[in-house]
Amino acid sequence: MSLVATIKKRLHDFELYSADVIYGRREDTGAVLYGSFLQVCSYLVSTYVQVRFFLYRKRILPDRPLGCLVVVVGNLTWGGTGKTPVVEKFARALRDQGRHVAILSRGYKSKAPPMWKKWWYAISHTEEPPPRVVSDGRSIFLDSEQAGDEPYMLARNLPGVVVLVDKNRLKSGAYAIKRFGCDTLVLDDGMTYLPLKGSMNLLLVDKNNPFGNGHLLPRGVLREPIKHLRRASYVFLTKSNGMRDPELESFIKGHNPTADIIECAHRPRFLCTVGGKPDDPEGRLPLEFLKGRKIGAFSGIATPESFEKFLNDLGASILVRERFVDHYRFTDDDLEEVITASAKAGAGCVVTTEKDAVRIDPRRVWPLPIYYLRLEIEIIRGASDFDEAVSRICFPKTDPQAVATRLA
Repeated sequence: MSLVATIKKRLHDFELYSADVIYGRREDTGAVLYGSFLQVCSYLVSTYVQVRFFLYRKRILPDRPLGCLVVVVGNLTWGGTGKTPVVEKFARALRDQGRHVAILSRGYKSKAPPMWKKWWYAISHTEEPPPRVVSDGRSIFLDSEQAGDEPYMLARNLPGVVVLVDKNRLKSGAYAIKRFGCDTLVLDDGMTYLPLKGSMNLLLVDKNNPFGNGHLLPRGVLREPIKHLRRASYVFLTKSNGMRDPELESFIKGHNPTADIIECAHRPRFLCTVGGKPDDPEGRLPLEFLKGRKIGAFSGIATPESFEKFLNDLGASILVRERFVDHYRFTDDDLEEVITASAKAGAGCVVTTEKDAVRIDPRRVWPLPIYYLRLEIEIIRGASDFDEAVSRICFPKTDPQAVATRLA
């Protein structure tokens, strides 16, 4: 193994170890000492976060509206709430009701343009570079490496919806309005982005693990203090099992008495071949395909346990399971290792998540077929269906801007 490969592997192992400490999967002496160090770092993060919100709340740092409906979808925790399927379904419902929608993403872990391009643009232009256009609603221009996993997946699954990537969402929002005539902006993972004033904040809370261990990053998974529940216009309880949790709902209401709570679940719908689109019947397999079948499973997401539980509940027998850090970019060696181990164990196929599937070359032929599990959002309580929830939230009887008073 080369030196570079060795360093990458050790960094990957360290990230996995850190995740185990944060999520409480390790309790050895080293984990306790490391956790104590992370706790000190969390105090510093908490101070920074609260000072920053104070400055925006007092208008010392300004935020700006863009004169259109701005729907902010986000969470207080780092990953794991199933946000992307909610963004997708929300944008689709808005599009189907006649809105001209743009999704604004920061493109987490996307590959930035090379430095020489940035320098050349700075020399040859007086204005800032425009945001990267993942999709103009008709064509897709960037792959998952250039755009980021979620923006690429959203662009692929949402024809008719513009998808832009830029850390400066204020700039990309103005660009979406001017260049594409959009009248509705959906900020993907936008709760911590304060320069652009939202019309409403949709806060997602994982019902199975609402706030982790209660600590901010890096000791816990919180990006903001729990008291910032008060910033939400609506709270979506995700990954519900259908049973109400009065204690959690009371806790949320204690921090935000005016927020409506909408409960939803991520439901498996079908399997799809890598590279296949969810709306294309070819390449789909029914969920019954997994019943009694021996499989390998791998994922690079924040909460792999939920993905593996879906497979178990569908009757699959997982012979090999491999967990990578969130947004991990698989190498051919990684995939060959998983597939070889699965084949040796007697598995007939390998299954991953949809978000992970966008990082796999669909042209490559593997010894075992690779499928991804398609999940979709289903409203359980708070509205009869998702379209009603969208209508109630985005087309209320009163001016939507009135909801923004809750965000002050």
